[in-house]
Amino acid sequence: MTTPAPPTATNTVMNITAGAADQLRKVLITGVSRGLGKALALELAKRGHTVIGCSRSPDLLSSLQSELASASENKSNSNQHLTMNVDVRSNSSVEELARALVEKKSIPDIIVNNAGTINKNNRIWEVPADEFDTVIDTNIKGTANVLRHFLPVMVENKNGIIVNISSGWGRSAAAQVAPYCASKWAVEGLTKAVAKELPAGMSCVALNPGVINTEMLQSCFGNSADLYPMPDSWYSLSLSLLPCTRALCKKCIYHIPNVINLLSR
Repeated sequence: MTTPAPPTATNTVMNITAGAADQLRKVLITGVSRGLGKALALELAKRGHTVIGCSRSPDLLSSLQSELASASENKSNSNQHLTMNVDVRSNSSVEELARALVEKKSIPDIIVNNAGTINKNNRIWEVPADEFDTVIDTNIKGTANVLRHFLPVMVENKNGIIVNISSGWGRSAAAQVAPYCASKWAVEGLTKAVAKELPAGMSCVALNPGVINTEMLQSCFGNSADLYPMPDSWYSLSLSLLPCTRALCKKCIYHIPNVINLLSR
């Protein structure tokens, strides 16, 4: 079975948050228990931001809660982090999450739709229907479910940034991973459409993080995944790069890139 060629990535960096460096954020991250989601959560906690994380792995969430508290720069806020067992494929599960956060007055300033999955390497006619459905239900419907239940309150407040994790394969394609490519092309289109629906002061952007050594990449590339950076080293680098000073510049956002700085300068 042929390993798909890795998608390419660009190097532009921009800042999608406005305000001073001491303006701390509440950041909701889906798929937070491993890979890119976990690495981002820990880095944000180190910088003093409040992390609201969800995934379908309760055991991993329990250990992550402790890691977030230990990583927090401001120990007085270390208990502010929330981790919740949520399946983004389930509309009712996401609805319950949104309701709980509204009741806690923990409406996120930034949402990172990171939860995702990939099919096993196969030609499209050899991909089982249930496997195809899992990719679509997670990568597209999961993202849509989060938007459906969180955007109303964020739009009402005219505040918030949505980051939908995409892929180079959402802008190109590769053999053996057609379901995944289709889902990420859909994420790109969904993101651009939603961005046009939001009021001033809000933005929605698709982020291609490049090729990172995660469990998903290992399932696709096998041992070749070792040639690529681990999630923690990638986020540590990306969050330290100098951002564009044009916060919330929609022209920049439409030309978003590989690396995004979620924090203020």
